[in-house]
Amino acid sequence: MDDYPLLNLFWTMLWFFLWVMWFFLLFKVITDIFRDHSLHGWGKAGWLILVLLIPFIGVFIYVIARGRSMHERDAKQIKENEAAFRSYVQQAAGSSGGGGGSADELSKLSALKDKGDISQEEFERAKARILA
Repeated sequence: MDDYPLLNLFWTMLWFFLWVMWFFLLFKVITDIFRDHSLHGWGKAGWLILVLLIPFIGVFIYVIARGRSMHERDAKQIKENEAAFRSYVQQAAGSSGGGGGSADELSKLSALKDKGDISQEEFERAKARILA
């Protein structure tokens, strides 16, 4: 380690970090090109050729020209993923919108029976229908 000073080590780490960040940005731009529904075939092909043939200039032009819409597409994708996740959780939990599922229906049924609005036989039939 004597022939490689500490400052050179820091410079190497800095350049490595910038290299990794460059690839991250390149992949982010390429992903955004394919995810954008407002761009069609030739537009996507043109941006992709520019980004791949002249990587530094192409990526910087893309970020300058389409950076704001890139952020908007990211935010839209996050909202869609969150809505899909919530929908999945509600479906998996068995609740459809506002209802509490079969346990909630059974408690309402029990309250009706306790108040005397339905007989024991009606309660048993409704309970069997809910549990089936």
